[in-house]
Amino acid sequence: MADGPIEPDAAGDYPSDMEARVAVLEQIARTTVTVLDRIERRLETSVDRIEQRLDRAEASGRADFQRIETRLGAIEANARADYRWVLGIMLGGFASLLGVMAHGFHWL
Repeated sequence: MADGPIEPDAAGDYPSDMEARVAVLEQIARTTVTVLDRIERRLETSVDRIEQRLDRAEASGRADFQRIETRLGAIEANARADYRWVLGIMLGGFASLLGVMAHGFHWL
């Protein structure tokens, strides 16, 4: 039978196979609802798992960032100490050079 609108005949009755066709469509609709519910539950579960993984990754990233920040702070403190040490040696060397020059030129 071709698809198309089904009109009741003159007596007002639909074709005899119409009830069977409607029953099949109703069964398909019930099955579709069940499948869609199952798909929705799976998606919700998947989204929950993804959110948990992202939360763990974010927490891990924060911990990594804090470790890096602490390490950079230590490196910065060491660099500052090294800078002061080199500056002290340079100033001491310059003062020593001035002392040697003053002695050599008989300024002192």
